[in-house]
Amino acid sequence: MAVHGRRPRLRDLFDESPTPHIAHPPHTHHRDFYVATDGSFSHDSGEGGLGVIIETRDGECVTRLSLPDEMPDNNVAEYRALHLGLDVLAARAPVDARVGVLVDHDELAANVNKAVLAGRRTDWRPPRPFSVAAASRNHWRGIRARVAGFGELRAARVRSEQNPAHPLANAPEEYAHVNREPAQCLLPDTSESDETQIPPPSRSDRHVSG
Repeated sequence: MAVHGRRPRLRDLFDESPTPHIAHPPHTHHRDFYVATDGSFSHDSGEGGLGVIIETRDGECVTRLSLPDEMPDNNVAEYRALHLGLDVLAARAPVDARVGVLVDHDELAANVNKAVLAGRRTDWRPPRPFSVAAASRNHWRGIRARVAGFGELRAARVRSEQNPAHPLANAPEEYAHVNREPAQCLLPDTSESDETQIPPPSRSDRHVSG
């Protein structure tokens, strides 16, 4: 349970959220990095923003971004934000990194996971057709390239009010200071873990008679 007044770790949100088209495997917290993204667009002002948060499995912040941007609609903003987040992560993470993605856009999460499944097939065809609006296709091509470039990746769908990147996307003028935070290049801690490791049945202590 999250501590009152503190934002939950991206890993915890990922583990508690559905991953469309892909069932959660055991120990999903073994992702190396988690990236939460959000894109916003206001029909009234015609302005928008992009929000990105990247953390290691241990909850250490790699980077945060809150950028104003121009886009035609909210759908493009969501794809553009994830494209940005994966580009930034790719510059800081090993090529074999296991990545958990958090977005609050149903179609985007589903498309990302269909792309993951397509990458496991010899014909690269998804189990169901992708549904990508024409205006978002350039960013979708970039997202697919990044998905294929990591060791493992899957996307979870969070509610908008749960998405930590949501404030960064919706008020970039208020959060501009996060863009000045020192860039980090962190790897998750593998020598010490805050998780209790439970051995599989074949390795657990057993009482042996005789």
